[in-house]
Amino acid sequence: MSLYLLGLAIAPGIAICMYIYFKDKYEKEPIKLLVISFLFGVLSVVPTLLLSYLGRVIFGFEPHSTHFLFSLISCVIGIGLVEEFSKFIFVRYYAYKKDDFNEPFDGIVYCVMVSMGFATFENILYVAESGVQTAWLRMFTAVPMHAAFAVIMGYYMGVQKFFGKKNYALIGLLLASLLHGVYDFVLMHPGLDEGTSIMGFLLSIIFGFYYARKAIRMHQEISPFQ
Repeated sequence: MSLYLLGLAIAPGIAICMYIYFKDKYEKEPIKLLVISFLFGVLSVVPTLLLSYLGRVIFGFEPHSTHFLFSLISCVIGIGLVEEFSKFIFVRYYAYKKDDFNEPFDGIVYCVMVSMGFATFENILYVAESGVQTAWLRMFTAVPMHAAFAVIMGYYMGVQKFFGKKNYALIGLLLASLLHGVYDFVLMHPGLDEGTSIMGFLLSIIFGFYYARKAIRMHQEISPFQ
């Protein structure tokens, strides 16, 4: 793999991390915790692979199944829930407990850092296998969508910690998993014609980005450090 391809694979994840870092306007997180969270995101590939394997062996999950409902379930649970849960556990049981997690927006920050660690490692694998076209395509689709799912999950995690909303972190996990699964489903289900697949793909991106942007703005507005 050339340095050029490696740079293309790494660039979107790092750029998104920097974007979220500067969106944290009032009380930025320690760089050390952000780097550790990013590395935990890389490590989250391990439980993802294990859970994905168990899902295939035990439940027979197959995202490319011609059966509409089974393909959807395979994408939502076998991909969406598996990947988002693997990221979630590192945020919930590491960053969430830190004293530096001291405002609602921090849920977004740490979820995005973990998610970008995962997405960057995944992106390197895809780009190494498929080349420069895949690198440019995923730079504007798959990697930002991982970030959007993370923002949504982090929004609810922040609400739970600072407003005492029981089970909101779980709601965030499930919502992120659902959106992630639907995004993959419109790309993977062989029964969808090209037009429907493209329309579903575009709508998933628009909705994910809109929801994420709104979540960022809402948590900025309620920061206790304004």
